[in-house]
Amino acid sequence: MRRKQEGAEMELRDSYAILPGFVDLHVHFREPGLSSKETIAAGSRAAARGGYAAVCTMPNLDPPPDTLEHLQQQLDMIKRSAQIPVFPVGAITMGRRGEGEVSDMEQLAPYVCGFSDDGTGIQDGRLMREAMERAKGCGKPILSHCEDEALSGCPASEWVPLARDLELARQTGCRYHVCHVSAKESVALIRRAKEQGVRVTAETAPHYLYATDAWVDGYDTNTRVNPPLRTDEDVKALISALKDGTIDCIATDHAPHHIDDKNMEYSVAATGISGFETALGICWTALVVPGHLTPEQLIQKMSGEPAKIFSLPGGKLSPGEPADIALIDPKSEWTVDAAEFLSKGKNTPFHGKNLTGRVVATYVGGKRVYDGKTVAEK
Repeated sequence: MRRKQEGAEMELRDSYAILPGFVDLHVHFREPGLSSKETIAAGSRAAARGGYAAVCTMPNLDPPPDTLEHLQQQLDMIKRSAQIPVFPVGAITMGRRGEGEVSDMEQLAPYVCGFSDDGTGIQDGRLMREAMERAKGCGKPILSHCEDEALSGCPASEWVPLARDLELARQTGCRYHVCHVSAKESVALIRRAKEQGVRVTAETAPHYLYATDAWVDGYDTNTRVNPPLRTDEDVKALISALKDGTIDCIATDHAPHHIDDKNMEYSVAATGISGFETALGICWTALVVPGHLTPEQLIQKMSGEPAKIFSLPGGKLSPGEPADIALIDPKSEWTVDAAEFLSKGKNTPFHGKNLTGRVVATYVGGKRVYDGKTVAEK
C-alpha cells in the first residue's frame, strides 16, 4: 500500500514503512579540530543509523571554513571518512567570530550550501547586511543563529535579532534560513514575514518539540542546549507552526560533546544534544502518535522540505531521484540507551526515555549503509 501527501511518499510493507532518506540541514561533526567530541566517520555512522542520507555540517570547527584553504581541509576529511553525503556550510565571518570581516564567500560559494556563524550570533546589523548582500550575489542562503548576547537565555535573545534579520532579508532579497527556532515569539515573526513575501525558511529541532524547561529541574547538563528548552506553550506554538508551514523542516542540531564537557556546573557546561539516533523516535512520539502530524507530513519535514530548501539531492522517492531510503518500524517501542550510540557524543536527556518509531535500515544511492545493527564500512 502506498500513501502520498504534499509530495511526501511512504510505502507500507508488512510492519515496515519505506521512506525517503532523511536530510538534515544542521549538524556538527567537529572535524577538523575538535575530534575528541566527534569525528566525520563517527558522526556519519550515527546519521546513517538515524535514517539520514544527507547532512549539512555547521562551521564551528578549527579552523573554520572561512577561506578556501581552510574549507579544503574539511572537504578532504569528508572524502576520506564520510559514510553518507556531507555538505559543508561556510562561515559568515573570518574566524567565525560573529564580528570583523566577512569571509571569502565568493571563493567558498561553489563548495558550500550556505553561510552561517552557528554558535555565534552576528551582533552588528551592518555586518549582517553586508553578509546578506554578498550571499545573495553568490546565490547562497544565510543560516542564522539568532542570539543577542546581552539577552542570552531569555526568548528575546532569539526573537530580537530575528526581527532585525527578517527586515534585512526583506531589504536585500537574500534567502534567509532561521536555525533552531525555539520561541513562540519567533514563530509569530516568521509567519508574518512569510505573509509579506520575505524569502525566509525555518527549522526547529526534535528536542524543542518534546522536552520543556521543566526537564532542567535537577540541572542535568544533558538538558543544557542553546537556545534553551522553552515552556509548554512554546512547544505547542512550534507544533502549530510545523502544521501550517511556518516552520519548514526539522533539523537535529546534532551537537555531540565529550563527557568532560558536560560533567561540570550547569551554567558552564557545553550546550547541545547528540541527536541523530533519537530523532525519528522523538518526532514520531511527539508528533505522529498524538496526531499532530500525519506520517506523510512528518516525512516531508524531515526529507522533502530540507532537500528543497538547499536544493540538495534526495528527499523523495521517484524516478530519477537517488535511491536514498530509510526503512522504519513505526510501531516499534524502544528505550533510549546512550551507551549504544554510534556517535562519540553520548550526551542526551532522552537516555532511559521510551519512544515509538525506529529506523531499521538506511540506503544511500541504493547501497545499504545501515542494516539495523551495524553501519557498512566505507
